[in-house]
Amino acid sequence: MRAFLNIFWLGLKELRSLVSDRVMLLFVIYAFTFAIYIQATGTSNEVNNASIAIVDEDVSALSKELFTVFYPPRFQIPKKIDASTIEDAMDRSLYMFVVVIPPRFEEDLKAGRNPEIQINIDATAMQQAGIGTNYIKNIISKRISNYLKRTDEEDSPPIRLIVRKLFNPNGTASWFLSVVAIINQITLLTIVLTGAAVIREREHGTLEHLLVMPLTAFEIAMAKVWANGLVILIATAVSLVTVVGMALKVPFAGSHLLWFIGVVLYLFFATALGIFLGTISRSMAQFALLNILVVLVLMLLSGGSTPVESQPAWLQQLTFFLPSRHFVSFSQVIIYRGGGLSAVWPQFAMVGVTGLAFFGYSLALFRKSIAVTK
Repeated sequence: MRAFLNIFWLGLKELRSLVSDRVMLLFVIYAFTFAIYIQATGTSNEVNNASIAIVDEDVSALSKELFTVFYPPRFQIPKKIDASTIEDAMDRSLYMFVVVIPPRFEEDLKAGRNPEIQINIDATAMQQAGIGTNYIKNIISKRISNYLKRTDEEDSPPIRLIVRKLFNPNGTASWFLSVVAIINQITLLTIVLTGAAVIREREHGTLEHLLVMPLTAFEIAMAKVWANGLVILIATAVSLVTVVGMALKVPFAGSHLLWFIGVVLYLFFATALGIFLGTISRSMAQFALLNILVVLVLMLLSGGSTPVESQPAWLQQLTFFLPSRHFVSFSQVIIYRGGGLSAVWPQFAMVGVTGLAFFGYSLALFRKSIAVTK
């Protein structure tokens, strides 16, 4: 009972220390609000408001009609420019796409001479350029095909291909990016808060004060685990409700309680990792450098940014032991697919076992560092 009281009061000390550190507190608030919203809405895999210009050297009814097939939100209203200005305009990034319609285009098309249309692309915006090129090719091909048939009605295909997009029918990027952003912030902030707390006590000399008290290394470590974990858990809940749910309108298909149980399991691992990094670091600068190496790897290999299946086979076997991979996996199952405990218990078990093992190692290292300090 005394150990639990020690852990409780030491945890309150950690919370007071965090509240008094206004910079860190503001960083936590920013990370779980504005940073998530910006990451979810600031990037997109879709073509949006792409600038386009058309060089019309044919000046026919068909070429003029091609000006009307590009419209928002995918493209801006096309601008008509001269062929002599193409290079200068693209050098100054005025247009991402420039479509060149050659002379006698409509005449050659009717005669069956297969005229060519040139599409100039600013490939510095590589992803947008690749997707936008396919859009332009399909739009122009369909319009010309309808023009030659003299009708907008399409022939009935031999089969009907019905596409069903599960879990995200409209392909809204923010639904996916916002949840990935929360997962990344949980990993980053938990490690930073816990590790910084260890280093702060060493630098300020408060660790020596704790050592003269009847406290064990387990009690000191567990106080940091529950206090910093609680802060992240509350920040996650607030962000999930206000930013993801209310601002971004992202639906939550599964059980909130089940997902937060998984978050608690993952926080146990992340806080243990923070204690480990804070123990082996001799200064805050060294801890920051280690964070870049460790957290970046956890994020990249977790499957949040790119699917795990796209990784080499040998790397997939290694990442199987990363709790961050299983955290992303069960988060997607619960949030997007509405899966229950029967679908995620293997990931829960892996996160719990790995977190417990790593906490044991971090605690042993922390206890050893305290013994050296004594």
